[in-house]
Amino acid sequence: MKQIELVRGMSVGDLVGKMGACGVLGAGKIGKATQLATEMFTDPEYTVFLTIAGALVPAGLRRVISDLIDGEYVNVVVTTGANMVHDMVEALGYRHLQGTLMAEDKKLKAENIGRIADIYVEQEVFKHLETWIHRMLESIPEEKRRRISVSELLREIGKKIEDPKSILAVAARKNVPIICPAFADCIAGFHLWAFGQDKTLQIDSLLDTSTIMEKVFEAKKTGIIILGGGFPKHFALFANTFREGVDCAIQITMDRPEPGGLSGAPLEEAISWSKVKPKGKAVNVICDATIAFPIIVAATMENIH
Repeated sequence: MKQIELVRGMSVGDLVGKMGACGVLGAGKIGKATQLATEMFTDPEYTVFLTIAGALVPAGLRRVISDLIDGEYVNVVVTTGANMVHDMVEALGYRHLQGTLMAEDKKLKAENIGRIADIYVEQEVFKHLETWIHRMLESIPEEKRRRISVSELLREIGKKIEDPKSILAVAARKNVPIICPAFADCIAGFHLWAFGQDKTLQIDSLLDTSTIMEKVFEAKKTGIIILGGGFPKHFALFANTFREGVDCAIQITMDRPEPGGLSGAPLEEAISWSKVKPKGKAVNVICDATIAFPIIVAATMENIH
């Protein structure tokens, strides 16, 4: 290992290079993750899956994600519905606000503000979102709404978003599927339910399984970047068991393995389930994704360009 030396004016890539040369503890993990991301983003044989869990879009990673899609570095996104809700919120011109963890939540409720840790969202936003979503749904031909996947529904919505920074808009333009089998578990999911009480809307979640499996079977190699855990992590990894696991994997999480939950399970455990190949390249980065992911991406972009 080498000691990390800081130099005035050094770039993110320079710093991460020195962290990688150090090679140990968290610094070494960030360095290795950057090396693996560089491999995945530069080898055309890779189909790269990005899984997103946690409040990453409201926490400021929206543009990082949409830029990766726009640059064709990410080929499939598996995400919670909430992150796409917050992408829509930003696309409608509303903003997430900086708050505090020491909030008085009863006061926030009285002021009609919802809190995600130290991120605030005005609840009025979601009323406008519901109206907008219903308008988007009505613009989709009724025959198509009789049997539609969430990924196709999100693609249709993305086509109609004018905000060029939107994850959904960029994904629709680049033909990158946004897969969210548990979309019912978000605000927009309940908006879909309300719409379906009076008008035609039948969601077929197994169509999303077909979409991800097509990507798995078409791939020469598969790589995955896991932000957080939850069902996006499992859905993407389990799909890859049909090809004996991914070839390359980066996981960024703050969760612990001891309770046995998937979110904290290290990638080594995934080998036993054929989710990661025994000879695959993998690294677990124990860090807040809002810290580690931008650093890794910025350093990787320097390596590429």
